[in-house]
Amino acid sequence: MPKFRQGALCALIAAAFAGTAIAAPCNGPTGSAPAIVPDAPLTLNMALTQIRYASPDIRRAALEARASLADADQARRRLNPSIGFEVENFSGSGPLSGFDQTETTLSVEQTFQLGGKRGKRERAARARAALADAQCRVILRETELEAALLYHDLIAATELAALARESADLAVSLAQTVAKRVEAGAGAPPERSRADADAAALKAAALAAEAEIDQRRYELAALWGSANPEFAPPRSAALEGAETLSVTRELTQHPAVAAAKASANARDAEQIAARAAGVPDLTLSAGVRQFEETGDNALLLGVSVPIPLFDRNRDAARAAGLRADAERISAVAVEARLRSQQQAAAARVRTAQARLALLENDALPAARSAYDASVQGYAAGRFDLTSTLDARKGLIDAGIGVIDARRTLNADLMRLKSLIGAAPFNGDFQ
Repeated sequence: MPKFRQGALCALIAAAFAGTAIAAPCNGPTGSAPAIVPDAPLTLNMALTQIRYASPDIRRAALEARASLADADQARRRLNPSIGFEVENFSGSGPLSGFDQTETTLSVEQTFQLGGKRGKRERAARARAALADAQCRVILRETELEAALLYHDLIAATELAALARESADLAVSLAQTVAKRVEAGAGAPPERSRADADAAALKAAALAAEAEIDQRRYELAALWGSANPEFAPPRSAALEGAETLSVTRELTQHPAVAAAKASANARDAEQIAARAAGVPDLTLSAGVRQFEETGDNALLLGVSVPIPLFDRNRDAARAAGLRADAERISAVAVEARLRSQQQAAAARVRTAQARLALLENDALPAARSAYDASVQGYAAGRFDLTSTLDARKGLIDAGIGVIDARRTLNADLMRLKSLIGAAPFNGDFQ
C-alpha cells in the first residue's frame, strides 16, 4: 500500500466579510486582524485577509515603508543656524592680565545649501520611500501566494485523509468477506491473516493522514504569526475556471516590476543628489563685538565657502550612476522573467486541466469498476485474493492521482492569477 504522501497546507482565518475590499496594508496601519472564528471551516478569502492584517513579514515591511517616509520628511528640513559666543584678550600678561582689554563677540551663523541640495536630497528620499513601499507590496504578493498554495495543500491533505479512511473501510469490508470464505472452507487461512494485516495497515495510514492535516494547519497559521490554529480544515474548494483569465495582461502593475522600476528611479535620484552634493555651500555669519576697554560696540559680517580642491563628490555621483544603470537592466530582466513565467504558468494550467479530466472521467471510474468486479468475483470464488488487493490498490492510486491533479491545477491557477494580478490577488475579495 503506497504511503499517503502529500501533505497539504491550508487553513486560514475567519471573519472577513466576503466581497469587501481590504486596504493595502503597505499604505499604513490597517487596524487589528479580524478575530478567528474557532473551529469554523477556513476559506481562501479568510486566509488572505488574515495574511494582510497579521503577517509579521508584511507588517515589518509596512513599518519600514513608513520609516522611509519619515526619512523623506527629515530630508527636506533646512539646516539649523548656529550661535556663537567668544571672549578674547583676557588673563594674559601685561595689559592683558585682567579683563580691561577683553573683546566679547556674539554671532549667528547660517549655512545655505547651494545647487538645490535640499530639494534633490528630498526627492531621493521620496524615491527610496516609494521603493520601500513597492518592496512591501512584493512581500505581500509573495506571502498571499504562499498562503493560497498552502490553502490548497491543506484541502488536498483533508481529501487524502478522507480517502485513507475510505480505503481502511474497504479493507475492513474485504477482510470480513475473506473471513466468511475461510470459515466456509472456500479460502485458505493465510488469506484471512493477510487481509487482516492489510486492513490494520490502512487504518494506521488513515491515522497518519489525520496527523498530516494538523501539521499543515500549524504551518499555515505560522504565516500570520499564530502558534495555535483555531480554524477547522477547509471544505473542498470547487475548481476555478482558467478560461476567463487573460494571460496577455500588462505586467507594469506587478509588484516585482513596480519595485524594480522604483529601485531604478531611486538610484537616478541618488545620482542627481550626489552631483548636487559637490556644489560648495555658502555660510554667512553676523554678530556684535564689544570692546571692554572703550565700551564701544561693532558689527561683524562674515562669508565662507569651502574650496572644492580635493573633493567634488564626483566618484560618489559616478557610483550612483553605475548603480542606476544596473537597476534599469534589472527592471527589464524582471519584466521579461515574469512574462516568461506567465506564459509557462498558462501552459501548466492547460496541462493540469487535461490531466485532471483524464483521471476523473476515465481512470477513477475504471479503477472503481475493476475493484467492484474483483470483490464480487472473489466472493464468488472466481478471483484470488491477490487480484482483489491489486484492484483495490489501483483504486486507491487513482483516487490519490485525482487529488494530486486537482491540487496541482489549483496551485497552477493561483500562480497564474498572482502573475496577472487577478482575484484574489488584486486586493478585492470576490
